[in-house]
Amino acid sequence: MDADTGRGQPTGGAPLSDIGGPDATVRATARALAKVDSAVALVLVEGILDEIALRAVATARGRDLDAERIVIVPIGGAHAIGRFLTSLGPLATRVRLAGLCDLREAELFRRAVAAHVGSDLTGTDMERLGFHVCDRDLEDELIRALGPEEVQALFDAEGDLGLFRQFQSQPAWRGRQIEAQIYRFLRSSGSRNLRYTRLLAEAAVRQGRPPRPLDALLTAV
Repeated sequence: MDADTGRGQPTGGAPLSDIGGPDATVRATARALAKVDSAVALVLVEGILDEIALRAVATARGRDLDAERIVIVPIGGAHAIGRFLTSLGPLATRVRLAGLCDLREAELFRRAVAAHVGSDLTGTDMERLGFHVCDRDLEDELIRALGPEEVQALFDAEGDLGLFRQFQSQPAWRGRQIEAQIYRFLRSSGSRNLRYTRLLAEAAVRQGRPPRPLDALLTAV
């Protein structure tokens, strides 16, 4: 990822400049694991962006997850969910477990959680247990929650609308659907994606339409 130029402290006091880089999830996981012994709930997510978004929505709703002893644990990708649940050992039976993943990873999460509880699970069962799925992925949920006009207004407020207009004029993206342009613009820079994940999540709560899976997960814990 690029060196971040964003603002804010979206991950339990860690500034954005401290959560970029190839080992970002490793560092975030280590921070989370240092808190698990006193946790009342563990929220298992694929990576840093999920943690940023969940914390932003929680804070915008007036919640302090650290004070509530709710620990968000980036596990380093959906493929790690089974191994991570096993590594928790007896702790997994003492705390509330919840989670968030992308649509393409939902089956990995479902199989791992089913093995953990010793029973086959449907998607409805998973939601009842506190595990929720982003339709496509997190960025898509955030863009859809706000809508393209509000996202562009946020780009304007942050001084990035000109950059977005330049991106739109590139031959590969000219004339493409606006949602697809926004999605690719966000993901074209690691630092930009980090910063706007928080900003979009906060704006969605202000507009009264936080992404459903994030809102449902936080309600569950």
